[in-house]
Amino acid sequence: MPLTIINSFASWVLKQRIHQIELFLKYPNEVQEELLMNLIQSSKNTALGKEYDYASIHSYAAFSERIPISTYEELQPLIERTRKGEQNVFWETPIKWFAKSSGTTNAKSKFIPVSNEALEDCHYKGSKDLLCLYLNNNEDSELFLGKSLRLGGSSQIYEDNNTFFGDLSAILIENMPIWAEFSSTPSNKISLMSEWETKIAAIINETKNENVTSFAGVPSWMLVLMNKMLEETGKGNLFELWPNLEVYFHGGVNFEPYRDQYKKILPKKEFKYYEIYNASEGFFAIQDLNYSSDLLLMLDYGIFYEFIPMDTFGTPDQKTIRLADVELFKNYALVITTNSGLWRYLIGDTVRFTSLNPYRIRVTGRTKHHINVFGEELMVENTDQAIAKACKMTQTEVVDYTVAPIFMEGKEKGAHEWMIEFKDNPADLSQFQKALDESIQSLNSDYEAKRYNNMTLNPLVINVARKNLFYDWLKDKDKLGGQHKIPRLSNQRDYLEQLKSMQFEIIQ
Repeated sequence: MPLTIINSFASWVLKQRIHQIELFLKYPNEVQEELLMNLIQSSKNTALGKEYDYASIHSYAAFSERIPISTYEELQPLIERTRKGEQNVFWETPIKWFAKSSGTTNAKSKFIPVSNEALEDCHYKGSKDLLCLYLNNNEDSELFLGKSLRLGGSSQIYEDNNTFFGDLSAILIENMPIWAEFSSTPSNKISLMSEWETKIAAIINETKNENVTSFAGVPSWMLVLMNKMLEETGKGNLFELWPNLEVYFHGGVNFEPYRDQYKKILPKKEFKYYEIYNASEGFFAIQDLNYSSDLLLMLDYGIFYEFIPMDTFGTPDQKTIRLADVELFKNYALVITTNSGLWRYLIGDTVRFTSLNPYRIRVTGRTKHHINVFGEELMVENTDQAIAKACKMTQTEVVDYTVAPIFMEGKEKGAHEWMIEFKDNPADLSQFQKALDESIQSLNSDYEAKRYNNMTLNPLVINVARKNLFYDWLKDKDKLGGQHKIPRLSNQRDYLEQLKSMQFEIIQ
């Protein structure tokens, strides 16, 4: 069958989903309420369902009053029971897959349950919807005339007590439908390789001669791969290697600090960038418009959403609200109830709504990755945007960064201390420092108030990292590739001090 016919047929099939998407766009709150009741009723005979008498819960009010908000640590005993072979603990159907995720705040591994329902009705459905929305916005797309280059995690699947665990990307590849494998590169064997640097070389060797029309992965690690690809092939940009490239599907970290670097290796204005918001716990939102930074919250993936306003988060006044009660431009901690049996689970991400009809969001950071030592409420979204602004103002490129507080001592005022790795060090560091500080003030009024006349905060301090410092830090912690990323902000100095101690140390 000619590729043009395959491209047309695949596009037609995917776009049939648009009518279902339109349904939850029209009745978002009703779809969410019905979904919640289905989750509750289907789990009434589980151990957790019996403990909380799910059978008698018939409203959101009863659900929110009876079921507590939970962190991973609080759910871990139930998850461990299932990992040891016991079923029907927190979800009605057998769970044999667990997405292993160490995160960046805790060295201890997390094992997130992944049910068959979550694989089919959430993760794979999200991947298909991403293509559906892209194709709906780009009628002349020839996406399926070539292949999608995917860059996932670096862990294979491991077995324990007849259950299996690994990176989410490895689980998805292991269960991938044939049509998806046919349209992807590199092969499953290479995609599942564990050793990052060997894997990169193998990906380059296998994909450099393919007709790649799209690629997908975390921006920081994808940039490493693409720069190595150009270095190996001697090409000036990616279009010289793959002339039919049309879109990059990305997620995992904020794209803004990397945007200008991607524009240099993808120098075509019409090239598209599409963002997704997914995690081991589920697939949550998709960019649904060309050239947008807002993500459409997907409401029929078996996930019920709740939100905690960040101005009450962690306080005695903490409150949780449902989707129907959110407000524009406020930061919320995200709480999810899923078709893998995560009940009122505090995932650790923060979001804000940019539209209520339809519900569109932006991811603003992590509940643990912010700085509020001096009342400045600095979010990752602020620092990512400030870095991008400062780079543009000073013609500089940043590879990676992290920020920590300098605590007040005696009469000494506080400050923020940065560790920044530049692609090429700025000609005038003080100019970059000033541009960065002023950019943060323009984006965060609380920070601006604390910086006024150096009232509470002194000007920020910048340490210029040696080349590959952040890469070596991740390598030292066995966190190269996949979803692993640098913790941008912290209320403590641990990460910064570790990096400073490695500043003059070369990891072999």
